[in-house]
Amino acid sequence: MSSGKPRHRSRLRFETHITVLALLGGAPPLAVAAVLMWRGDYSAKTVWTVGLVMVGLWVGCALALRERVVRPIQTLSNLLGALREEDYTLRAHSGSPDDVLSLAFMEANALGDTLREQRLGALEAAPLLRTVMAEINVAVFAFDNAERLRLVNRAGERLLARSAERLLWSSAAELGLAGFLEGDSVRIVQMAFPGREGRWGIRASTFREKGLPHRLLVVADLTRELREEELRAWKRLVRVMGHELNNSLAPIRSIAGSLKALIENEPQPPEWKDDMRRGLDVIAARAEALTRFMEAYARLAKLPPPRMEPVDVAAWIRRVAQLETRMTVAVVAGPDLAIRGDGDQLEQLLISLVRNAADAALPTGGEVTVGWRWADVDLEVWVQDDGPGVANMSNLFVPFFTTKPAGAGIGLILSRQIAEAHGGGLTLENRQPGPGCVARLSLPLTH
Repeated sequence: MSSGKPRHRSRLRFETHITVLALLGGAPPLAVAAVLMWRGDYSAKTVWTVGLVMVGLWVGCALALRERVVRPIQTLSNLLGALREEDYTLRAHSGSPDDVLSLAFMEANALGDTLREQRLGALEAAPLLRTVMAEINVAVFAFDNAERLRLVNRAGERLLARSAERLLWSSAAELGLAGFLEGDSVRIVQMAFPGREGRWGIRASTFREKGLPHRLLVVADLTRELREEELRAWKRLVRVMGHELNNSLAPIRSIAGSLKALIENEPQPPEWKDDMRRGLDVIAARAEALTRFMEAYARLAKLPPPRMEPVDVAAWIRRVAQLETRMTVAVVAGPDLAIRGDGDQLEQLLISLVRNAADAALPTGGEVTVGWRWADVDLEVWVQDDGPGVANMSNLFVPFFTTKPAGAGIGLILSRQIAEAHGGGLTLENRQPGPGCVARLSLPLTH
């Protein structure tokens, strides 16, 4: 009956096991030889002499076999132990690659070379990483799975106005950074930190160390970059508006001076009323052009946020294609998809793209084709034409720049604003091979 206690079976050491097996292998022939010697007609001296020699050879061969088996394994064990201790100088002598044991030694040596190269690369990369972390003007914080600060660079110390010794092991809530570890991984905020106030770009991501999740928080000062970008935008806007205003005010000023001289002229010429009428018509036309320009600017600057609703892609594209009455717009059907977006804004966007394509294709008798496809996680709508293409791509999205005599220069920029407000994008490029141009609109899909 079992007592319930675990049974422990004694195990021989590997070396002893090999020795015992070697002795057992030689024991049967030795026993047969001994029996034959005792039954033979030999003297006792001869029997004992031959017997001792046979026993010596038996034990010597067993020990030699033990050494032959155990010594290479000890060598391999020492080599692996050195690799574990990160000592990559120890090497095992390998003979012919056809030998199994030599092949094991060669593989262990190759492993040591690989680990040594990786170790050297890590040792060389670590100082570089520390130097970059210390010198970059971006605050970097690393938090463990308990949201305790484990790493901070100099920019982070300056941002929080405390040394690393005082910051490390503090919680994200104590540092005022807990809100940035949740929610959107990328954002821009206006905030006053202990070390500085401004607009900051916040990026939060996750990484693992020793199997545990950690959070990496990067805080970049965008104040200067955003101000410079705003300044460049204002300069572009002032340049465009100044150009448009001068184009209208110069003839108004010239005609107003001429009309004033005409009124003050004594005696007045017989056709002075006709001259007055033509001058006032020019002034009214230029004033109307300025009004349209300002209305276009107001429309561009006051684009309302989209009202998200389900939009059937096929119905939306076919409806817009039918609105172009100057030519037949071919529709290449795509998969049955739906998106969330502002139907009115998306319709206006696609109308602008189709109209531009038709304007380019009509003078050459070309065609306009619209289609859509599923591009990974996005919807891609493309509008292509057989027109002459675009000569200068750099001015496509410049506000109020247009090559059309009656164009306002806001169609493409307004379309791109609508696309970006929906989380997508808009690009234009010349077709390869040409002729013509293709506009690609990407929008997030609703699965």
